[in-house]
Amino acid sequence: MSPQPIKVLSVIPPMTQLNTPYPSTAYLTGFLRSQGVEAVQEDLALGLVLAVLTPQALGQVRSLASALPAKARSHSVQHFLQEFAGYESTISPVIAFLQGRDSTLSHRIAGRGFLPEGPRFAALDAYGDDDAPDPLAWAFGALGQNDRARHLATLYLNDLADVLRDAVDPRFAFVRYGESLAASAPSFDALAQALAAPPNLLDTLLQDLALAAFKKHQPGLLVLSVPFPGAVYGALRIAQAIKRHHPDVRIALGGGYVNTELRELQEPRLFDFVDFVCLDAGERPLLALLEHLQGARSTERLVRTFVRDPASGTVRLMRWQEPDIAFEDVGTPTWDGLPLDQYLSLLDMLNPMHRLWSDGRWNKLTIAQGCYWKKCSFCDVSLDYIGRYETATAQTLVDRIEAIVAETGQTGFHFVDEAAPPKMLKALAQELLRRKVHISWWGNIRFEKSFTPELAELLAQSGCIAISGGLEVASDRLLALMKKGVTVAQVARVSKGFADAGVLVHAYLMYGFPTQTVQETVDSLEYVRQLFENGCIQSGFFHRFTCTVHSPVGLDPAAYGVVRTDLPFEGFAKNDVGFTDATGTDHAQLGAGLKKAIYNFMHGLGLDEDIRSWFDLEGPCPKSRIKRNTIARALAHAPDTA
Repeated sequence: MSPQPIKVLSVIPPMTQLNTPYPSTAYLTGFLRSQGVEAVQEDLALGLVLAVLTPQALGQVRSLASALPAKARSHSVQHFLQEFAGYESTISPVIAFLQGRDSTLSHRIAGRGFLPEGPRFAALDAYGDDDAPDPLAWAFGALGQNDRARHLATLYLNDLADVLRDAVDPRFAFVRYGESLAASAPSFDALAQALAAPPNLLDTLLQDLALAAFKKHQPGLLVLSVPFPGAVYGALRIAQAIKRHHPDVRIALGGGYVNTELRELQEPRLFDFVDFVCLDAGERPLLALLEHLQGARSTERLVRTFVRDPASGTVRLMRWQEPDIAFEDVGTPTWDGLPLDQYLSLLDMLNPMHRLWSDGRWNKLTIAQGCYWKKCSFCDVSLDYIGRYETATAQTLVDRIEAIVAETGQTGFHFVDEAAPPKMLKALAQELLRRKVHISWWGNIRFEKSFTPELAELLAQSGCIAISGGLEVASDRLLALMKKGVTVAQVARVSKGFADAGVLVHAYLMYGFPTQTVQETVDSLEYVRQLFENGCIQSGFFHRFTCTVHSPVGLDPAAYGVVRTDLPFEGFAKNDVGFTDATGTDHAQLGAGLKKAIYNFMHGLGLDEDIRSWFDLEGPCPKSRIKRNTIARALAHAPDTA
């Protein structure tokens, strides 16, 4: 007698992006269907946002806000209560507009008389000339009405997000919900306490959505894909609701957060909510798990899967060795079942490159598994998602692209590789052009010399509209220490090649790397200023270096001049670790200046200022040692003489 088939429901928990579905469930669903498994998917992150942004739910928020003592009401809450009638009557039209279902509403929104404008709109005062009658004219001009309206509507939603945080749940944010509960949390206590608390309005809405999804699909296995710490609380609230009403259903937890933070899991309380916790690429563990649930495989033969031993109550990792599914054979992702017409195109920053992360519905696809470089000392190179590098042929990739366009009707692609390999990108571009497949695409690269101006032009012809890459510390000494494999001059030439081809360029930037001094930080910002000034990059973002247990710095801190200081591990998450640096640089004080400077540079402001003016240090700020024409000279010289 053949085993009974098991239906799999994969769920995206809150919170992730609002403009496009996180791709993990699309990958898993497409793969499982290719194996003959009945597989479906739901996006409860989007579902929760759409459930709370309704007139009815805002009425409930109003009741909660009104119950707060007057002294406890934030400025956002006070404005919401005063202007509630405006919010109640405009929320549904605004959502329809951001979903692309009512473009003509842009006239009223852009006119500034339709939306109630809360504290977030104060940011408009920072744009343009203080005496200008229209502070957004520089960004949108006379005809950019639709984008102008989407920016205003985004500010409106951000005001409401602040109200939800201040009146309903202090952990709420549109992208990171309850992140502090799970990010590198050595103990499960905070999460356990939050999950044991009476459900608030957001919890209740999420539980209703989870139960409705279960009723609709009746799965035998629920898969919760958790990419970030800000999705853990939502995932476990979903699991809690399902277990309470359907105790026999099996629930598996996986995703990027699990793969990085729960590799040493010992916490049995997590298994009150889920039955299995799977590590790394999910295809092989899921196939083994389905065989196990069908009675065809023992618990001991599960692949990279944590379970709680029913006899002892302890957590065990089952490590049965089987080869992973080759990248060529993982199949084509499918978005079937996800409400592609309901995602919200937001415009939160007035920068043409930066907007891509929140604007538009992108089909997310991977060109290769892992990273072909896998040397950077800050990166999790010891883990599977970086260390196992595999590619598919350009023909296979374009086959997948054509299938996805046929399914979704949309030709925008975001290649979500850690670093797309130049050889594969060239082959992909040639195949797209040969087959006359017209798409718009963007993705992440390394600024290496293989990306010549000629290759940049070829990629642009194939549909490349933007690229992002890691400049990181913008210091040749530190780039060498972190084994980045590039120099500042090389980054300038590569990025300028893309910019000259009409491709937007975003630079990931880092501060606080081991042994980085104040002088090097100031010099780094001067390099960045010059890259903007010379049109090499159009966007950037500074983030503070974080040492992880899986990176070369975390594994061998002495080689980088630091001493690791771990938190006491209490059986749950283990990823970020502290360290002490003999240089004693106050990176927190420097960070504010870096972020203020990059924000202004992205809006074309402050490029002529002395770089020291961005920093507010307790002592004197050192003058940059970098000549103000350094990048211009690097661009003017051939690579072997720069």
